[in-house]
Amino acid sequence: MIRIDALSLKQLRALRAIAAEGSLTAAAAEIGLTAPAIHSQIKSLEAAVGAPVLTRAPQTGRMTLTEIGAEVLRAAHQVEGILSQLKARVGSRFAGRQGHVTLSVVSTGRYFAPRLVQMLQECCAAIDITLRVGNRDAVIDDLDHGRCALAVMGRPPRIPAVTATPLGPHPHGVVLPPHHPLAGADGFDPTALLGETFLSREAGSGTRILMHRFLDRFAEAEAVRIVEMDSNETIKQAVLAGLGIAFLSLHTVADELRAGRLVLLRGPNLPVMRHWYLVRPQAFGPDPAAERIAAGIEALHASYLPKLPDAAGLSA
Repeated sequence: MIRIDALSLKQLRALRAIAAEGSLTAAAAEIGLTAPAIHSQIKSLEAAVGAPVLTRAPQTGRMTLTEIGAEVLRAAHQVEGILSQLKARVGSRFAGRQGHVTLSVVSTGRYFAPRLVQMLQECCAAIDITLRVGNRDAVIDDLDHGRCALAVMGRPPRIPAVTATPLGPHPHGVVLPPHHPLAGADGFDPTALLGETFLSREAGSGTRILMHRFLDRFAEAEAVRIVEMDSNETIKQAVLAGLGIAFLSLHTVADELRAGRLVLLRGPNLPVMRHWYLVRPQAFGPDPAAERIAAGIEALHASYLPKLPDAAGLSA
């Protein structure tokens, strides 16, 4: 039986360090302890949980987590996230503010998130807001470990458990240079489309997942030539340069579409319509500041989203 009262932050810190570094010596150097001291913390942790938390891989000698250790590490990350939020909230109180809220937004949302935060600062001026931007996996990790109170993303995750509120439409489509052979027609030949080079974000990106679902209607998406790039901006510039075409959130290319620098592929089932969601993790109790920011986001009625041109079934 686990003895919660015997657990300490030092023990959890030691476990996090070993999990990251793979050895007692490297972990000790990372957190400024001696190897015997960190070994003592792990022994105390194992006594508290009643089971080994680490084992040594026979081939490499690297310290790895047992199943129980993995559960303890997950809790350790959650504790770390909660304490980081506490630090920010207390700091806000000392600065005379009425709270602090960390808002995580998927990378695609960087095209409107700063405007959203600016609008929130006008309606909720007494609350400090920290904006974190990352890919879908990073935002889910923030939700899971308590590093954010709220998140804006596309499809909400199944794990961790969250409460999701739809905010507004999130159209996706295939973008092309204006003089591309597939541009301008009211339909497209799937064979010709599948013969193109698709420029895409990394695996784990929500847009990448949706792109595969769209292409799977015509063939196995794995058979399509995909060139991976590290940001939507890089992808846009590469499409403009004629290096390929891209399946993107249209909110990332609103300026280019209005200016005619990029055009949309037209045809059945395009654009692919999804929604933006405001997501709250269920594992952590409601915070008054976060609830106020959530209410502020909902009250804005998606007015912060980029305006899209009247084209291909999109409304301004």
